[in-house]
Amino acid sequence: MTVGSPLNPGDAHPPDPAENPVDVLRRWEDFGAVWEVVDRGEFGVTVSLCRCDGGEEVQRVTSADPELLAFLASRDTAGPPTSPEELSQ
Repeated sequence: MTVGSPLNPGDAHPPDPAENPVDVLRRWEDFGAVWEVVDRGEFGVTVSLCRCDGGEEVQRVTSADPELLAFLASRDTAGPPTSPEELSQ
């Protein structure tokens, strides 16, 4: 997984395999940045992390982490939760 600051794409750093991908997406949202699911496959999901203005892709997260798959089960972009499970978190 690769992660950078949504405010400064130059802050990208090498992947940290120990980092929880759901935490990455939540942090991205907290910064006001945009993310979008670009691929769902039998081996996982790929999420595009874009700049705060919703423009240029900065990084991608690809993972088969069960928690991430559950988090993304009813959503394709950053925004309010839509599933009962997300609403209860």
